[in-house]
Amino acid sequence: MRHLEIVLSFRIRPLSLACTLLALGYACSPAQAQDMPGGESDAGSPRPQAGTRLDRVELSSRVQTDTDLRRRAAVAKQVYGREELDRFGDSNVADVLKRLPGVSVQGNAPRMRGLGAGYTLILINGDPAPPGFQFDQLDPKQVERIEVTKGPTADQSAQAVAGAINIILKDAPRVSQRDLGMRLGYNADRPVGGLNFTWGERVLGGVAVSVPISVFQWRGLNETRTEKRAPGTNGESALSVQEGAQPFWGRGINSSPRLNWKIDDEQSLAVQAFAQDGRWNNRTSFSNQVLTASPILEDDNAGRGGFRTVRANANYQNRLSDSQKLELKLGGQRAEGDFDVQTFRNGMPQRRSVGDNLDRSITQSGKFGQLLGESHSLTVGWDLESRRRDEKREVTELGSPQLPDFDGQPFGARVQRQALFIQDEWELSPQWSTYLGLRGERIVTQSRGLAVEERNTSEVITPLWHLNYKLDPKGRDLIRASLTRSYKAPELNALLGRPALNGLYPDASKPNTQIAPDRVGNPQLKPELATGLDLAFEKYLSAGGMVSVGFFHREIQDLIRNQVVLRTVSWSPVQRWVSTPLNISRASTSGIELELKGRAGELLPSVFDPKLALNLRSSLNYYRSRVKALEGPNNRLDGQQPWSANFGLDYRLSALPMPVVLGGNLGFTPGYTTRQSETQWLEQGRVRSMDLFAQLVLSKQASLRLMANNFAPLDNRSRTLLATDDYTATERQGRTWWGAMLEYKL
Repeated sequence: MRHLEIVLSFRIRPLSLACTLLALGYACSPAQAQDMPGGESDAGSPRPQAGTRLDRVELSSRVQTDTDLRRRAAVAKQVYGREELDRFGDSNVADVLKRLPGVSVQGNAPRMRGLGAGYTLILINGDPAPPGFQFDQLDPKQVERIEVTKGPTADQSAQAVAGAINIILKDAPRVSQRDLGMRLGYNADRPVGGLNFTWGERVLGGVAVSVPISVFQWRGLNETRTEKRAPGTNGESALSVQEGAQPFWGRGINSSPRLNWKIDDEQSLAVQAFAQDGRWNNRTSFSNQVLTASPILEDDNAGRGGFRTVRANANYQNRLSDSQKLELKLGGQRAEGDFDVQTFRNGMPQRRSVGDNLDRSITQSGKFGQLLGESHSLTVGWDLESRRRDEKREVTELGSPQLPDFDGQPFGARVQRQALFIQDEWELSPQWSTYLGLRGERIVTQSRGLAVEERNTSEVITPLWHLNYKLDPKGRDLIRASLTRSYKAPELNALLGRPALNGLYPDASKPNTQIAPDRVGNPQLKPELATGLDLAFEKYLSAGGMVSVGFFHREIQDLIRNQVVLRTVSWSPVQRWVSTPLNISRASTSGIELELKGRAGELLPSVFDPKLALNLRSSLNYYRSRVKALEGPNNRLDGQQPWSANFGLDYRLSALPMPVVLGGNLGFTPGYTTRQSETQWLEQGRVRSMDLFAQLVLSKQASLRLMANNFAPLDNRSRTLLATDDYTATERQGRTWWGAMLEYKL
């Protein structure tokens, strides 16, 4: 979403005997002694460690910062709280994520380390986010903090080849809370508005309730220029240019109420819900220029649809004794969407696609923590999940079904996941600590359609080892190392065996072209497996700044990639070009990631006055990858840029009648080429994103922010090139999102 905005503000089967043997080994190990930080509920107060550990109560008046939590974490983790969430006055979480070091956002899907969206595990309160979750529709005011973990941990899903992003929704407050925000914005055509309000209260004894709610609108304009060389209506090579204008608009509402109940000194219950509802619309019109022959052109179109998500999670914790703790979770979610898209030729209706999809899931997990003397915190647990997706779609051409055997028929896919895990956080000495984990998962996938059912079963054993070394007693200089196993499961929609004809070649009785293939899923897909090595040095400065340098490497088996092949298909009497996901190869990827943040006078004392109220943030990432089934050059993983950089700053002006904070962020990714197959390449142009803001502190209760996202934008260019010299080149015009935000604490 881009617009200018003013915000006034089952059955359980053992997966491996190894899990049982390791558990018995720990149970028989000699007792040792160590105090351990406590676990945390899904969105409760921050904890310093990644695993479930048991606290003996320790009182401290010092408030832990995001940097403190990062330094004390048992595994490499970045923590971003209210300061980062509020800095730019963003109206959605997607804009927050795009500025985080090592994170990019493409198509509203967060990615880490330049890898595709499926390689990054997205969690909400520690549980997998529903498919198609709308990050650009989630207000940062409903988020407590964001945790970015560079490697998997045993107590969370191991589907984290690139890492994991955990979005923790707002906790119930300890005191009364009344926050109001109102929103008005502009990107194209006319302004849009919004409202967010948070009510929180401690109601009865140990019961605290929080109810945040957001309503919002969006409106924008996509302008494109597409040049294409491809076989035309007579089979001869044709060259054409289409300039398109697509206005889009919509509205939505979401809420994430939470209830915390401290039953007694040992027991607590947290219930968190999330509901999201929205409607979207778009309309595209083209102006056409025929340069040679008789090209096949895109038709004008108009579409509308909606999305709805409801989820609820309950977390029960019981401190059984000073050395034992039990945690149980139960969750369920339902996400559905619908669409109605129609194309027009010469002003008359041509094709109509109507459909809906429904995703449902239920999860249940638990873990038991045991102190083993002074130096071990042992946790064993389980994780069960059942996910199901059902789709129905009907495509008509001039009122007649396009594929009579498929249109209107239900297709579905289901994933059942069962996992057992064990982990140990071990203080080897005042300077050395380690995290050992073992997770076994059994994954069953099923795909059905037209009375045909496909079933696959996979078992994944993921050992995990994280090691930390403090170069100084206070832990201000840290070396971290990790050796892990992770995997990437196929998306449910990639398992569906229903075909979708390319819109340029809707007549199934005739052939299409390689640059305009049909699409179909593959029920036989297997998970990708990855073995990873991570090394990092972190230096924490006395005034709160930090510098880190990290290296990672992943070896990937059974790589999934969409391949375009000419094949005999059941829906056409002639051979058609088809894009389908396949396990094609092994691959490898490596990278170096640098990050620094802090006050300018601390980071560069020879340049800036230590008292200067200037904060700096920057990151630089360098990536390389290789798909072994393809010859180089440019046989990289899909969408992985060679490098990326971010630089941000904010400066506080306190000499004015009211305090003012000015700041900005510049992100840049260079252009690059990806070889997708033996005969197809994708060229991606450079990307630059410049965001600016100004905050005026009006009083202790009120502040006003002015912002400009994607200021002075670049046009985005991409080109798909075939060995036959056919190509499609698209240029998308960049637009600035202007906004202002007024927040008031009642």
